[in-house]
Amino acid sequence: MRIDAHHHLWDLTRRPQPWLTGPELDPIARSFDFAELQPLLDRHGIDATVVVQSSSSLDETRELLAVAEASGGRIAGVVGWADLTDPALPDVLASLTGPLVGIRHQVQDEPDPWWLARAAVRRGLATVAAAGLAYDLLVTPRELPAALETAAALPELRFVLDHAGKPEIASGGWEPWAAQLAALGALPNVSCKLSGLVTEATWAGWEPADLLPYARHVLDVFGPARTLFGSDWPVCTLAAPYGAVLAVAESAATGLSPSDRAALFGTTAARVYGL
Repeated sequence: MRIDAHHHLWDLTRRPQPWLTGPELDPIARSFDFAELQPLLDRHGIDATVVVQSSSSLDETRELLAVAEASGGRIAGVVGWADLTDPALPDVLASLTGPLVGIRHQVQDEPDPWWLARAAVRRGLATVAAAGLAYDLLVTPRELPAALETAAALPELRFVLDHAGKPEIASGGWEPWAAQLAALGALPNVSCKLSGLVTEATWAGWEPADLLPYARHVLDVFGPARTLFGSDWPVCTLAAPYGAVLAVAESAATGLSPSDRAALFGTTAARVYGL
């Protein structure tokens, strides 16, 4: 089974997406539903997906769970949002019915780069672990030190690093990202998504050679058994269509054994998210 472990759906008639600001995001400043994604999955042989929250909204999470349940198994899991600092978090998580597999918060948008280290946040993360869910880390190199410390402090929680921690590909940035990624990769409870790289590159004029050193570093650090392919559709369309994103991941996987390729493109996601 081939799994796309990271994509989004949103309906702007239901709620705005506050991050969709600025003319550069105009191409995706509209609603995207599963009916638009499904033909792409069929064309590229993707059997199942994980849909990920895009706003800090429990209502959105519930809607994504309903969409997943109506998808006939094509959306195998939902990474939703919940307030980690809410004392009622255990009850909130228990109320979310459907294929909820993880929780995520837009940590990259928090003014405090050490937000993940706050006591209330750590308590919430422990609750996520107790619920049997994973936690997606949406961070940039600025927040990677806090992510590293937090993942080390909570070995019982499965962490999934989104978009490889957003390396600064457009400017050719390598360190400290590469060393920070290696430190995270040394923690057995952390996995990493091979996703989102194309939009960290120069949107117009990028080439696979710009992305492959970063993708291969992810694979070197985490290994295919802890790396998950994700398209980041429709955000990826700012820089490349679905097929081009998949092709970069396929290129990064050149030389892998059949079992390692199967891990990267499906079995790792199934295990990490309990699909």
